[in-house]
Amino acid sequence: QVQLVESGGGLVQAGGSLRLSCAASGRTFSSYAMGWFRQAPGKEREFVAAIGRSGGNTYYADSVKGRFTISRDNAKNTAYLQMNSLKPEDTAVYYCAANRGPITLATTDFGSWGQGTQVTVSS
Repeated sequence: QVQLVESGGGLVQAGGSLRLSCAASGRTFSSYAMGWFRQAPGKEREFVAAIGRSGGNTYYADSVKGRFTISRDNAKNTAYLQMNSLKPEDTAVYYCAANRGPITLATTDFGSWGQGTQVTVSS
């Protein structure tokens, strides 16, 4: 399993931007599809975005489509989530996850998870 460490969270005003990073250990990062999920207080963890192993395929939740962009740099073993036009309802702990296989949206397909990074959007 790959180990994941997120960074880049913080406090931002509505309309602002943040970029989350997810650094992966190991030499097989390109074998993993990557995903970002989030969990707000009192709510279930939800899918945000996913990217395939080569970066050619991406999927987004409807709630973030057009505002968030997922990307990856396989040479740096890192995945990113660029978040623009942030809204208070985007406030959550954001988790990156890895699936050793093709791109997927299902939480249960991801076998490796980071510890999460807090994103707080003030109104």
